[in-house]
Amino acid sequence: MHLSPLAKRLLDLLTGAANDPTYWPDASQLSVGLGTPVSTSARYAIDKQIRQRLAEPARELVGFLLRDGRRPSDPFSVLVSAGLAGMDAEVSAQLAEERGPIAVAEMEVLLGWDVELRALFAEAVRELPYFGAPPLPGVTEWLSGLPGYLDFARTALEAAEARVAAIHAGEIPYKAEKAFDDEEKATIGRAVRLALFRDEPWLPGLLDRLLRGIAVAPTQAKTLPSQGLLFEIARAVEDHPTPEAISALRTARQTTRHAGVPKQLDRMFKRIEPALANRLEVAFRLPDGRVRQAVGEHTAMISTDGEVELSWWHGDKKLKAVPAAARREHPDEVKRLRELAKQTRQQQATLIRALEAGYTSETTPPYRQLEGHPVTDRLIWDFEVSPGVWRSELGLIVPDVPVRLWHPAGASLEEVRAWREVVQGKELRQPYKQAFREVYLLTPAEEATGTYSNRFAGHVVDYRKLRALFKQRGWQSNFLGPWDGGADGEAQRLLTGGRWRATLDHGLYDEGYAVTDQVRFHRPAEGRWHEAPLTEVPALVFSEAMRDVDLFVAVTSITADPQWADSGPDRLRDYWRTGSFAALPPSAEVRRDVLSRLIRRTAIADRCAMTDRFLVVQGDLRTYKIHLGSANILMEPNDAYLCIVSAVDPHAGLFLPFEEDGRLALILSKAFLLANDTAITDPSITRQIRP
Repeated sequence: MHLSPLAKRLLDLLTGAANDPTYWPDASQLSVGLGTPVSTSARYAIDKQIRQRLAEPARELVGFLLRDGRRPSDPFSVLVSAGLAGMDAEVSAQLAEERGPIAVAEMEVLLGWDVELRALFAEAVRELPYFGAPPLPGVTEWLSGLPGYLDFARTALEAAEARVAAIHAGEIPYKAEKAFDDEEKATIGRAVRLALFRDEPWLPGLLDRLLRGIAVAPTQAKTLPSQGLLFEIARAVEDHPTPEAISALRTARQTTRHAGVPKQLDRMFKRIEPALANRLEVAFRLPDGRVRQAVGEHTAMISTDGEVELSWWHGDKKLKAVPAAARREHPDEVKRLRELAKQTRQQQATLIRALEAGYTSETTPPYRQLEGHPVTDRLIWDFEVSPGVWRSELGLIVPDVPVRLWHPAGASLEEVRAWREVVQGKELRQPYKQAFREVYLLTPAEEATGTYSNRFAGHVVDYRKLRALFKQRGWQSNFLGPWDGGADGEAQRLLTGGRWRATLDHGLYDEGYAVTDQVRFHRPAEGRWHEAPLTEVPALVFSEAMRDVDLFVAVTSITADPQWADSGPDRLRDYWRTGSFAALPPSAEVRRDVLSRLIRRTAIADRCAMTDRFLVVQGDLRTYKIHLGSANILMEPNDAYLCIVSAVDPHAGLFLPFEEDGRLALILSKAFLLANDTAITDPSITRQIRP
């Protein structure tokens, strides 16, 4: 069957294959204004004359899509055509024949809408390529405002739960993977996303029961009623995570008997749990993780006052390891507690990321939810003690007044110095780098370039390490490789709840190495990302994004490898030499500040001096200059390079207020080693420093 040109045109527009609004207003991509549902529905409006013109090709298109009883892959576009053709009754009857009742119920909701609203819905649920456009802003919120859809979402989930309960009760015969058809899985996924987005109070218990039911067979079989729905719900939780939904997924993971499902869920948890940090309104509901539990004659404790620790006690005595009696008599409980400690570490990491993300939030996050949580005691907070007057305090301890996290960008230099002294004097290990946090201000060069920054461009980096840091810091990127278009990439991070996006261009340099390029900022409008002038980027959004890029370069640059001078290719030797001893970026400037405080409290203080780029150490044999960025070393008087891969010295066991990349401890250990250079016995070092 061949379609007429007009029917073919309608098909292309409905399926997103064309975006020229010659016969239909722009259907290339749904664009819903932030917080203003259906603000662009007029773009889909059809006047009476156009509707009459489209009626005949719409009937032709319906016949084409449903020919020979076929099951269309996109039923919602068929419903649009049916509405234009006046064929709702016939089309809905045929579509319902091979669809489960939950999918049919969703279709019945759509049948109550006009053609324009159906078209918007079809566009909203169509999958879009990640790198082609931003996540469609406001879509889930828009769905909740559609006539009858929110009520349908709850009804759909209750129906799904009831069906699973009936399977486990033996009222419905069990067939592995057959509890729901593909359309029902997609429908339930939309319902879960909507309920998660709205943080509906009725969802946690219902979702927990549903997940428990679909994760395990009612028999002793290792199959599931619906592995597909389990993973669809997990994807929904990744889109809109809540602590309760993550907990329900973890319970499902523990109860399933299928060997492959836990492995797949574990991979998904690596994305789901960090994503919770971007939902500040719910992330602070994470439990603090503290546990005190009797296990036989012993007590197990999970503490979260600093690093998460699982410890074992016998009375008031802390044991060095798990007691043999607990391992022998309660092996399952010991295993569960270890898993719980691991989960608590992840929750702690997620909470810390959420706190950092709060810096760029456009609205003040609900920090008061964390009162009493151990993590708040190690952070500096700002309290509005009177209108417009803020006072900083350590710990979330002030009565109920407006509160925000302290950031050095909003403080005077004197206040920053004072807080650094407090943190170092109290030997306070903060959950993240706060008192010593770097601040990145817009430079004249960046104002001149307008829409991009070259501040961290041109660095050759270890690509494997760079990819790992992207994931750790919540940046998304495509994988670079030797295929068409695979040599160039763009890493991106969403900030302020998706209202800003930072991107880092990078490309393959050589096998295993990449080179960094420009940093840009974008904001969404009309369903697409638009590049923004750097002068319009909020100061903290700019600073926090550039801080990440500085970390990427500092950790992964080949200049951080002290052996590169001897093992790297000749063409990069000049770059390595120049970069290893270059001017300091903000991260290294903060390191210099910390080292200047630390060194004067040590036994080698009289042998050390600080310059703009180096910690200078006076040994008995030579004078050494340790670069504060790369930790590489030059020796006076002729700036000969000294290769020391690592150095461990017992005298370097000082309290370090932060340690993101290991460079601070490395510089200190090298300083202690070189201050007593006559005691060095390692021949790989002595042959370099002795005449």
